[in-house]
Amino acid sequence: MNAVVQREDGRVLLHRRSDTGEWSLLSGILEPGESPAAGVVREVREEAGLRVVPERLAGVTVSLRVRHPNGDLAQYMELLFLCRLAVDGQEAHAADDETSEVGWFAMDALPAMRKSVHERLGLALAGQPEAWFTPAG
Repeated sequence: MNAVVQREDGRVLLHRRSDTGEWSLLSGILEPGESPAAGVVREVREEAGLRVVPERLAGVTVSLRVRHPNGDLAQYMELLFLCRLAVDGQEAHAADDETSEVGWFAMDALPAMRKSVHERLGLALAGQPEAWFTPAG
């Protein structure tokens, strides 16, 4: 799951990953028995200390290929949620060891990040009522 958390002023929340040093969306995987919406709420709280409300599923994408240390090659289905703050006035902070820094960024002042992060931001903020996905065929 990926969370695009947007404030009323239009700024979006990004975090700097401790493992790679890259700026990215807050993200994670589901716990056993957890729904996707509950999972994205939990991940944002764990990584940035914020309570959010998922407003809509904005997209269904596939991750880049990942080679795991045991040699397995994998790709992951990613659910992209547009979220808003549940309570105004919350302060984001690096809340776990997966996050070294957090920040709110205007769309015209984003830090350097992977193309796929830019694409997911665009999907979530496009204003489309339906979720985006790659058509079959």
